[in-house]
Amino acid sequence: MPSHLTGRGVTEDQEAAARSEAATLVIQAAAGDQEAWSRLVDHYARLVWAVTRSFRLTDSDASDVSQVVWLRLLEHIDRVDPVRVGAWLVVTTRRECLRVLAFRKRVLLTYEPDDFAAVAGNEPELDADMLADERAVDVRRALESLPDRWQQLLGMLMADPPAPYAEISEKLGVPIGSIGPIRGRCLEKLRLLLAS
Repeated sequence: MPSHLTGRGVTEDQEAAARSEAATLVIQAAAGDQEAWSRLVDHYARLVWAVTRSFRLTDSDASDVSQVVWLRLLEHIDRVDPVRVGAWLVVTTRRECLRVLAFRKRVLLTYEPDDFAAVAGNEPELDADMLADERAVDVRRALESLPDRWQQLLGMLMADPPAPYAEISEKLGVPIGSIGPIRGRCLEKLRLLLAS
C-alpha cells in the first residue's frame, strides 16, 4: 500500500516490520518472557488508551478498561494470532468499553418512592460486621504476602484519591503502560491467595 494511503507516511515495508516485531513479542511473551511482555505493553499501550478515550470514558473507567484488556491478553495470549494482536486489542478494548457503558446505563425505574422499603435484604445480616472484619483481616494478610513493590503500587492506587499514574511511575520506576498490567497481576495473585 502506498504511503499516502496509510495516512501516516509509513511505507508498507515499515508496517510489515512493525507487525513482525509485534508478532515476535507476542510469541516470546506467550513463552513467558517478561521483557517481551513489557515491550508488548509499551508498544500497544497508546493504542488501547486511544480506543478507551474515543468512548469518552472517565479516566478511572478508561484505566480500568485498559487493565482488563491487558489481563484478557495475558489470559488468551497463546490463542491470539501474533500478527493480528493489534486488531485483537482494538476489538477487545471496544467490547470492554461497551460493557462499561452498558453497566453505567442500568437504571431501576419505580413509580412509588416507598417501593424500596419492602425490598428484602435492605437490612444488614446480624453477622455482617463480623464477616466484614474477618474478610478485612484476610485481605490484609494477603496484601502483606505480596512483594513490597506490589504493596506500594496497590497502596498508591487504593489511596483516596488514587495517585496519578505519572506519580506512581516516577516513585516506583515503572513505565506508565506497565502499571495497569502489574496491577492486574497483583489483583490476580490476591484473588488466588484469598481463594486458598
